Amino acid sequence: MSTLEQSRHLATSLPGPKSQALIERKSAAVSNGVGTTMPVYAARAGGGIVEDVDGNRLIDLGSGIAVTTIGNASPRVAAAVGAQAQEFTHTCFMVTPYEGYVAVCEQLNRLTPIEGDSRSALFNSGSEAVENAVKIARTYTRKQAVVAFDHAYHGRTNLTMALTAKSMPYKHGFGPFAPEIYRAPLSYPFRDAEFGKELATDGELAAKRAISVMDKQIGADNLAAVIIEPIQGEGGFIVPAEGFLPALLDWCRKNNVVFIADEVQTGFARTGAMFACEHEGISPDLIVTAKGIADGMPLSAVTGRAAIMDSPHVSGLGGTYGGNPVACAAALATIETIEADGLVARAREIETLMKERLGRIQADDDRIGEVRGRGAMIAVELVKPGTTEPDADLTKALCAGAHAEGVIVLSCGTFGNVLRFLPPLAISDELLHEGLDVLAAVLAKR
Repeated sequence: MSTLEQSRHLATSLPGPKSQALIERKSAAVSNGVGTTMPVYAARAGGGIVEDVDGNRLIDLGSGIAVTTIGNASPRVAAAVGAQAQEFTHTCFMVTPYEGYVAVCEQLNRLTPIEGDSRSALFNSGSEAVENAVKIARTYTRKQAVVAFDHAYHGRTNLTMALTAKSMPYKHGFGPFAPEIYRAPLSYPFRDAEFGKELATDGELAAKRAISVMDKQIGADNLAAVIIEPIQGEGGFIVPAEGFLPALLDWCRKNNVVFIADEVQTGFARTGAMFACEHEGISPDLIVTAKGIADGMPLSAVTGRAAIMDSPHVSGLGGTYGGNPVACAAALATIETIEADGLVARAREIETLMKERLGRIQADDDRIGEVRGRGAMIAVELVKPGTTEPDADLTKALCAGAHAEGVIVLSCGTFGNVLRFLPPLAISDELLHEGLDVLAAVLAKR
């Protein structure tokens, strides 16, 4: 546990004078295209707290967008990073390889729900791993087309922007995008209810709708891969109806289509299982991981069935920094911490606490259309009173109000009307309750 005081404290209004000075420096030095959510600059972080340069301590309900799952200053990770950095920081695995890369791949092959013999390859970011998963699928199937889903988010590179559904801020003005990308309808129970209860609750029926689109618009003979987030992240923490994912996987297996699970945001204990695919008992062909894999160090991976992963030619996969030795040391320490400290179970405890508390708030406020999610990946969808109409303005106001009170919360969703909560698994129940107290108070004033 971090030695940082685990309590919310506002020494100044936000931003404080030191953060304000850094905001001015950013304006003069950093591209305007790089935005920030909070008007503060971090100095220290750990447990469930981020402390800024002015001495304000903020409750962290964002984990750097699901990255610091085990906390921002996990002792095992800090020690492993320091020890590896003293030995060497880089040699390039493709030139003079090292054990850490192999060890991370061994752990991924052990942990991921891939049937049979598996292989892994390491990269730097989620976007890079997604691109490589598509490369691998195309090589294996000798087909070109790829299907992603409504509300999907897969990254900010050219190909992954094409896979991503939301235009602003991710795609607007950055085209043209990679070709042979198609989109199918997702199972979105809260919104599908507008078209009938059966569609909202029957995942197999929702899958038939998606499969019909794929059959008609592309054809299985042209389709290399289907890529999907088992629980959507940026799209709104959407949990598909039960049966949706297994039905899609079954269709893919029957039609020589590679099923890629993008577990960048859901992986590594975040959802109350090591990987979100486990909730539905599915075994994808390829799994993409990043974010929580190395507690903030840049690392990502593709893990999959050996026959698929071994299909690219030698040197067809790689990259100068992929599987950096310091990042690999962090990943091994992260996995050790998750398993040794029982953090999968801790994620389930957080789910129970947050859903119970948010459910009570929802019972008294019909602007909360739905509370959903799994583990420490929980969201509320905000709507206009008495309707299912998205309320992006309320969402913005709640975020701003919580931020001013020293609570880090994030928004998401295609309609900009979802509050998402991604607390580190190292956070205390007391800080969780306090953060939700602040949110409830802000909501009551709107």
